[in-house]
Amino acid sequence: MWKLFIILGALNAAIAVGFGAFGAHGLEGRISARLIEVYQTGVQYHIMHALGLLAIGLAAAHMGGSALIAWAGWLLFAGIIIFSGSLYTMAFTGIGWLGAITPIGGTAFIAGWILLVIAVIKA
Repeated sequence: MWKLFIILGALNAAIAVGFGAFGAHGLEGRISARLIEVYQTGVQYHIMHALGLLAIGLAAAHMGGSALIAWAGWLLFAGIIIFSGSLYTMAFTGIGWLGAITPIGGTAFIAGWILLVIAVIKA
């Protein structure tokens, strides 16, 4: 399990860097300044939680794989897809109602971090 979360973290970090570079160089003049900010928020949370997946992988390698750590990792991964994914999609399409699902991803991030805390306390 720990290898999977390190791989997911590293892949997501690479994707986030690519998205960030694309946003910085490929979106200027193509979408509004407001949507560029939305996109940048997606990139920031994407990279932060990719690093979180790496931390979860390292914690699992050190402490052993528990169900709590696994859930923490899957929640961070789901949060990346839902939170950052909805912001990326909103920036590209301009569909404002996608912002309504973004908090679901944020909630997944929060729950994942809390489960990591609980897993460490129980270890």
